[in-house]
Amino acid sequence: MARVGKHSAGESSSPSPSPSPPPPDRRPLYFAAFLLLADAALVALIVAFVPYTKIDWDAYMAQVDAFAEGERDYTKIEGDTGPLVYPAGFLYVYSAIKFLTAGQVFPAQILFGVLYIVNLSLVLLLYVKTEVLPWWALGLLCFSKRVHSIFVLRLFNDCFAMTFLHASMVLIIYHKWYLGLIIFSAAVSIKMNVLLFAPSLLLLMLKAMSIKGVFFALSGAAALQVLLGIPFLLSHPVEYISRAFNLGRVFIHFWSVNFKFVPEKFFVSKELAVALLVLHLTTLIVFAHYKWLKHEGGVFRFLHSRFKDATSIQQFIFSKPKLSSLSTEHIVTVMFVGNFIGIVCARSLHYQFYSWYFYSLPFLLWKTPFPTFVRIILFVGVEICWNIFPSTAYSSLLLLFLHISILVGLWSSPAEYPYANGKK
Repeated sequence: MARVGKHSAGESSSPSPSPSPPPPDRRPLYFAAFLLLADAALVALIVAFVPYTKIDWDAYMAQVDAFAEGERDYTKIEGDTGPLVYPAGFLYVYSAIKFLTAGQVFPAQILFGVLYIVNLSLVLLLYVKTEVLPWWALGLLCFSKRVHSIFVLRLFNDCFAMTFLHASMVLIIYHKWYLGLIIFSAAVSIKMNVLLFAPSLLLLMLKAMSIKGVFFALSGAAALQVLLGIPFLLSHPVEYISRAFNLGRVFIHFWSVNFKFVPEKFFVSKELAVALLVLHLTTLIVFAHYKWLKHEGGVFRFLHSRFKDATSIQQFIFSKPKLSSLSTEHIVTVMFVGNFIGIVCARSLHYQFYSWYFYSLPFLLWKTPFPTFVRIILFVGVEICWNIFPSTAYSSLLLLFLHISILVGLWSSPAEYPYANGKK
């Protein structure tokens, strides 16, 4: 008698149905929606009950007034905190804000509250799409006292720059590279710090696009800068370029959050600036070679493959790499880590600069191999350092230690497979 479940010789068996895939985890999506509603309520309470502190608002409005009155010489557009040092996009954004708010602080706070929620929505979308964090850790994105202050109690232009940056990243993870580059350029036109993401973005473009595609994407970004700057480039081009795109500005030692422990004489020296620039570029190259291009064999093998695979100049210009569809996790990792390297090597971080990288912190921490409790300690430690005012030698030294610890964790973590197509 044949055993149950066994087929005798010559019997055909019907194939068993393949198991259905597990249903997607909806908790991150639901929790993200809850966070948006809860944080919107918190922002409303902050605007209603926490006193506003004027720092740069009056200076912004004075600069906008000078622009509206026809001044096109950047050396003559000033406010009570000094001369205008931002590209032209800043003037257009704050001119629109003044038009909508009549220059009044309270309606501007409401507008920035809406901007805060828009920015948080974009960041949450990036996190939900990458699936790097557990759902509950998304709450960390709403737990910064300093970032709430930067948005709705200070009204800094950093808020608009970073919102545009996060919008460009959302477009890029959906492979809308050309539009993403335009929005990225718009972010740069509001504040130059966004250029810290530029090396990472260029590397991703070379991995995902043809040389022709890279050229046209960069041309579109450059064209936007020219278009926004036309009123100043036609009348006072040298003054505009030297002021709006000045990469050599020296910041005041008192306001430094990260290098307060450095003596002021050394802090303002060219030696420190050059050393940090060399360290920045070296660290980017090392991460690119050993982490971001690990699966391609490193920087030189990747560049060589672009030439080797092309049988003609035309094919080199127009053809994409064999694997070109980048994964969401890889895009976000390279962008966030590249920016964070710039943060670690920055000569001076002021309080509003925290918005440059706060929203990447949970992602970066969960990319490290550290235990969860260590990640939480690092996150809380960074937040505490940014809420000590004025900063001290001890708080800035602690912040630098925390930054380096996170960077070491990122270095020691395994490199993710970069492509959405192909085999791992």
